[in-house]
Amino acid sequence: MKAYDWTCFSKRLFIKATANQLFYLFTTQEGMESWFLRKCEFTREGKLMDSRSNAREGDQYFFLWHGWSDETFEAGRWLETEPNVKLGFTFNGNNATRMEVHITIDAHEEGSLLTLTQNCIPDDENSRSHWHLGCMEGWIFYLTNLKSIAEGGLDLRNKNANITGVFNA
Repeated sequence: MKAYDWTCFSKRLFIKATANQLFYLFTTQEGMESWFLRKCEFTREGKLMDSRSNAREGDQYFFLWHGWSDETFEAGRWLETEPNVKLGFTFNGNNATRMEVHITIDAHEEGSLLTLTQNCIPDDENSRSHWHLGCMEGWIFYLTNLKSIAEGGLDLRNKNANITGVFNA
C-alpha cells in the first residue's frame, strides 16, 4: 500500500461555466470577492489594480475572509496565469511555508473541469492538520461555492461576523 502524500492534494470539480468565466472569477478582485473573499486587492508594480483587471504573473495579492478578523490574512504573489487555461499563486501562510496553489481549467461542451492542486505542504504533524486537512476542507467549501455562484446559484458563505467557527466563513 502506498503511503499517503501529506505534501499535496488535488480537488476536481465540473462547473457549468466557460473557461473564460472561471478565469475571470479567479484572477480579478471582483471575481474573487463574489465567491471566495471578503476583501481582495491586487497590485502591479506597487499600484492597486482596478477590480476588473486580470492578475498576471508577478502581481501581488492581499486576501481577507468572511468570518475572520483582519489579523487573519494572506499576502502573496501570482506565479503564473495563462488565460482560460491555468493559474497559480503562492498560498503559504504569509511566508511560513513554500506552499502554492495551481489551477487548471479544461473546457468541455457543457462547461469546464477545474482542478485545484495545493502543493509544497510541509510534512510534519502540525502542517498535516493545519495546512493539509484545514486547507483541503476550505477549498472543498469554496470550490462548491464557486460552482454555486458560477451556475447562477446562491452565495453559500456565512457573512455574519457574529457567527464564527463555521466552515462556510
